[in-house]
Amino acid sequence: MELFFSDNIDGQLCRLDKEESGHCIRVLRHRKGDEISIIDGLGTKYLCKISKDDPSAAEAIITGSEKNWGSHPYHLHLAVCPTKNADRYEWMMEKATEIGVDVISPIIGEHSERKIFKTDRARKILLSATKQSLKGAVPSINEASSVRNFIIENGTGNMDGCLKLIAYCFDGEDMERTSIKEILNKSHDHEIMIMIGPEGDFSKEEAHLAIDNGFIPIHLGESRLRTETAGLTACEAVYLHFMK
Repeated sequence: MELFFSDNIDGQLCRLDKEESGHCIRVLRHRKGDEISIIDGLGTKYLCKISKDDPSAAEAIITGSEKNWGSHPYHLHLAVCPTKNADRYEWMMEKATEIGVDVISPIIGEHSERKIFKTDRARKILLSATKQSLKGAVPSINEASSVRNFIIENGTGNMDGCLKLIAYCFDGEDMERTSIKEILNKSHDHEIMIMIGPEGDFSKEEAHLAIDNGFIPIHLGESRLRTETAGLTACEAVYLHFMK
């Protein structure tokens, strides 16, 4: 299925931007009268008929719509430290989108090797993965923030009704962790937030700050996982739990 994206929908008319118009008209050679499908990035897919086949500013009349198209029965917020290799993080974002994620927050920890994250390229990757995996909602990407600020902003007293988890190794510490599978089985929450640390893991201070602010320590199994693999494993665990 060919999917196009528009954030310029007015009444019964969808307007495609220059890039989407060029792909639709110049590359795929659609013409006036052709039926196409357009997503708004918020969860709705529109069945449309092209009314203006301009390769720089195409327009289409809406003939039908479907809300919550390609949606999942939970809300997942992944807060993952950027990896030193940017390609690995981009791969994680793409695959998490295909599986089912709603928000991605790049968080910068004390042990993070990569301190800067640019969201413009990330948004393009998320949009492309959304269309490829036939979904109507594009995950949102937040601006990067420190681990400490993220914990304080989302900790105890905030985000009530949200299951907040932190994957942390606790090497050398006598701290009990529960598997993500067990936690999900015990919880009735459909809103979930999971923190994943950098290659060097969270610092002890960051981990204990998270726990003091209501985050539950979890593990993702016996294998030691890279940051991007841990993020994707957590995403898959949530997806499989709800897709019974």
